[in-house]
Amino acid sequence: MATAATTFHEANLGTPIRDLGLTIAGTDLESILHEFERELAGKGICRVRPRFYLSTEWGVPIGTVAIAIPFYLARRDLTDLHAQRVGHIEGNSRQDILRYLRHEMGHVVNYAYRLYKEPEWIRLFGDINQPYEEAYRPVPFSPNYVRHLPGWYAQKHPDEDWAETFAVWMTPGRDWQTEYAHRPVALAKLTYCDRTMARLAKCEPLITAADLDEDVGELSYSVEQFYNAQPFPPAEFPASLDGALQDIFEDLGRPKDPSPAPRLPASSLIRRLERDLQADVYRWTGHFPEPTRQLLRHLAGRADQLHQVYPQDRELPAIVALTTLVTALAMNHVHYGRYLP
Repeated sequence: MATAATTFHEANLGTPIRDLGLTIAGTDLESILHEFERELAGKGICRVRPRFYLSTEWGVPIGTVAIAIPFYLARRDLTDLHAQRVGHIEGNSRQDILRYLRHEMGHVVNYAYRLYKEPEWIRLFGDINQPYEEAYRPVPFSPNYVRHLPGWYAQKHPDEDWAETFAVWMTPGRDWQTEYAHRPVALAKLTYCDRTMARLAKCEPLITAADLDEDVGELSYSVEQFYNAQPFPPAEFPASLDGALQDIFEDLGRPKDPSPAPRLPASSLIRRLERDLQADVYRWTGHFPEPTRQLLRHLAGRADQLHQVYPQDRELPAIVALTTLVTALAMNHVHYGRYLP
């Protein structure tokens, strides 16, 4: 979601990010932030004034009211480059950006009023000093948590649980009372949020610091270096995954199958589904997009080496089978730390 739909020139890959001249002003982000500010006013949140800035990823530095927005959302060519290099975009549309902003605003309110010190907050959400683990093991559809961002993100940490609860409460037109009526634990968190925000409507924040962490104007490394710094190391995949691929595509595309439809390479289908599967598998399993991409690229490479094909007229069954396989593998990895026993 950005302006100026152009291709990022390879010659600029070595340019320090701070020298790209990136700003929020004059981009689509500016109008989205205006809409977000109207949402805040509509909820009676007028005393806390977040500061928005461009950085490497979404976030709020602890103890501040500053909301970091990924720099690649400021220009269409950078958004397209991110999609090419990473695949998954956190903020792939206007509505998606607003979704992330509501979550980050939850952190702002938490820090601004030090809610995390209140006994009731601690009872409902937990100790904010609990270790923050990047790799967490969510329980899909747990009735104890709300669902807002993909990956069952509320289950990651007490601070994220609050931020997700706040985001659901803040979302315009969302009837959270009805949606969570039969989930008493999650409903209690939302009710606390509703009651707390009413209480704070006329209170000045205790914290107003807007210190920036990794502001785009200070990023001395290049675009190429940013994308080469892989947060997820290359994975090793069990050889027995070959059998799963063969179960899918040899059943669909046996050379002696009576279907007259032309045979298409399975690897092309896997690569075509990569971006959608990254997003959807993460949403429903909590398996991060980056390792899902590695998994899919491994499967595509093995499909090539195994000469796997499928009849063109059976593409839908191939997609269903492949999606089911990747989802099952992702669930194994989330809960057991490996794709196969």
